[in-house]
Amino acid sequence: MRDEGRSGCPINATIEVIGDRWTLLVLRDVMFGNRRHFRELLAGSEEGIASNILSDRLKRLVAAGLLSREDTRPGQKAEYRLTEPAIQLVPIMAQLGAWGLRHRPTTKHLRVRAELLEEGGPQLWAEFMDELRESHLGIPRHDPDAPTATDRLARAYAAAVAEV
Repeated sequence: MRDEGRSGCPINATIEVIGDRWTLLVLRDVMFGNRRHFRELLAGSEEGIASNILSDRLKRLVAAGLLSREDTRPGQKAEYRLTEPAIQLVPIMAQLGAWGLRHRPTTKHLRVRAELLEEGGPQLWAEFMDELRESHLGIPRHDPDAPTATDRLARAYAAAVAEV
């Protein structure tokens, strides 16, 4: 049975799932950093998430249907994958990044992806979502020979880091 939440307001319903301090950052790291294992997420956290917080957020995201967790045998690392509802957050993540670019202090190497997503707009977001569907859900991209949004984002980030 689904949790009814505090109200029937769609904004409230969304905030109840993704509105805490760490949840969107965990999704960001899976989405844009292709981090799929607990240790990768913990070690790669720019903001220094604590292991107990990360564990809790991963459990919440799986329970909310935004991540799936691949069952593992003892000694194997669990793998987390985005679900379709999480992939559909790409435009929201792009808009959050664009807002942060305009209204908050940021660093050059951490703002470059947000700049590229803002410049690329809905077309780039759609291409990136198709790539995420391919890598997380196994759904082939519409044009497998086209340059990937992931490669463009990675190149822009690498160039920004090299300048620092």
